[in-house]
Amino acid sequence: MAEASRWYLGGTPKHKLRYREDVEIRTTLQELLLYSIFLINLCILTFGMVNPHMYYLNKVMSSLFLDTSVAGEERTNFKSIRSITDFWKFMEGPLLDGLYWDSWYNNENLYDLKNSSRIYYENILLGLPRVRQLKVRNGTCKVHSFFRSLMDECYDKYTSKNEDTADFGLKQHTEWKYSSPRTNSPWHWGFVGVYQNGGYIFTLSKSKSETLNKFINLRMNSWITRGTRVIFIDFSVYNANVNLFCIIRLVAEFPATGGILTSWQFYSVKLLRYVSFYDYFIASCEIIFCIFIIVFTIQEIKKLKEFKFAYFKSIWNWLELLLLVLCFSTVFFSLYSNMQIYRMIGRLLRNTEKYSDFYFLAYWHIYYNNIIAITIFFAWIKIFKFISFNKTMSQLSSTLSRCIKDIIGFAIMFFIIFFAYAQLGFLVFGSQVDDFSTFQNAIFTQFRIVLGDFNFAGIQQANRILGPIYFITFIFFVFFVLLNMFLAIINDTYSEVKADYSIGRRPDFQLGKMIKKSYNNALEKLKLKKPETDEDKKRENKDLAEKARREGFDEKEIQSAEQMKKWKERLEKKYYSTEIQDDYQTVTQQEFRDLFLYAVELEKELHYVSLKLNRVMRKVSALQ
Repeated sequence: MAEASRWYLGGTPKHKLRYREDVEIRTTLQELLLYSIFLINLCILTFGMVNPHMYYLNKVMSSLFLDTSVAGEERTNFKSIRSITDFWKFMEGPLLDGLYWDSWYNNENLYDLKNSSRIYYENILLGLPRVRQLKVRNGTCKVHSFFRSLMDECYDKYTSKNEDTADFGLKQHTEWKYSSPRTNSPWHWGFVGVYQNGGYIFTLSKSKSETLNKFINLRMNSWITRGTRVIFIDFSVYNANVNLFCIIRLVAEFPATGGILTSWQFYSVKLLRYVSFYDYFIASCEIIFCIFIIVFTIQEIKKLKEFKFAYFKSIWNWLELLLLVLCFSTVFFSLYSNMQIYRMIGRLLRNTEKYSDFYFLAYWHIYYNNIIAITIFFAWIKIFKFISFNKTMSQLSSTLSRCIKDIIGFAIMFFIIFFAYAQLGFLVFGSQVDDFSTFQNAIFTQFRIVLGDFNFAGIQQANRILGPIYFITFIFFVFFVLLNMFLAIINDTYSEVKADYSIGRRPDFQLGKMIKKSYNNALEKLKLKKPETDEDKKRENKDLAEKARREGFDEKEIQSAEQMKKWKERLEKKYYSTEIQDDYQTVTQQEFRDLFLYAVELEKELHYVSLKLNRVMRKVSALQ
């Protein structure tokens, strides 16, 4: 009988087993507390980077340069430009008025401008604005033989191979001569092409009248030609009140189809990061963040050495590795962007008579913000690793893990139908409806249709027969059939998990018990709560019995459950005691009898549940 006390885990002594469990629980609790501190520090660091004034600065600048109309033509602004004539009207009107603020609203020189413009009186224009054009060569495409008698020139879409680098027009200044792109300059991704740096460039003057004359000269000498494919307008401003730079790029694309497509970028960034005391507090959070990265890296290396290839079998370990990669990427982007800022910002600010290219700095700063945003997203996802101490959260994770195979099978079927409809919509409506103009747009449009955001009138107008058929069948199969199948998979699996939990087939929430026990002990030591007595336990059992009677259980079932609970508590006290005992203990006849009766009662309960399930299945079969 002595060996009976070693039945758990292949003969491991009970007190050693319990000791291991306690150590594992304490280790998990310590890891949770450490990770909570890391997460709080990361949240402070990320929210400290974001300034609510960024949005308002972007809004003010976009309203000034995008929404301001041409004098005498209320409908003509940058957003509504469709022709070269409209473009020059914008350049000579709203753009000049927005860039040059020479005096206060009553024509008084309130500020010492120091030969620089102050947009809205608060935002200093840094350096001089720049206008840049990219062109393609004639003959980059072929004209069909039927039309060669009518047209012998052909200008294809923009690519680096099709780019025109020859001087044109007056051939006197930089606006008529090609400037080679810099190797470290980022490319621009537009609506109809990806554009590199360089091109035909000219910088504006500090004088509004000189700039206006320059625009008129360019317009009269046909600076914009049939080969023009894109024009960039770049400038930057700085607001000392909120310590923010606003880097602005207005883009006018000239597609091969004719017309003009306008787009814009407004980046409000904090390039001078350490100015106030709060900024230095954020710097201390960055140092703590680096310390946490080192600690977590050491922990993962130890785990990898201990478990070796088994380490990669856990999805949480993969998440740990992904989070470490993102953290190191964040540190790299932060160091690189800061180095570039401090290396270039002084030189850019000194050259007030030239264009100050802050777009390069903003580009890397935006990348840093994106990386740290992804990092904190996965940092929050990792919280699910520690939710086993909560019953509700454990049900959620168990449901998802149990139905993952069914969801994968459903996803394959769903996306086959989804992509079939996307290709159908693209081919039928792509030339008529903007939402289906590309295959990618068609995919996202269908997701919007599922969410109730759709343009049925446009689909119907594009094709009066296939339009309604496409829409009705898509809604029927995807919305009414497939989505309800998905919900049914989740609902059925959740019901199974909940049923398993109700009959005791659930994980042991030891971490939650330890947290609750530590909390109650702290309250008792502080005399904020009375210690639990036997009378309290009896009262609790009595309340549970009353609740069971109200739910329809008879007295026999309640007494059986109470007896099983007593046996279970007695056995747990005996075989899971935290006290250090001998490795080998004898089991008395009474203890063995209690264990046997406990097993018999469990068998009865399982038999009772099986009978109920069979009865339900017979009723379901009868209904069918």
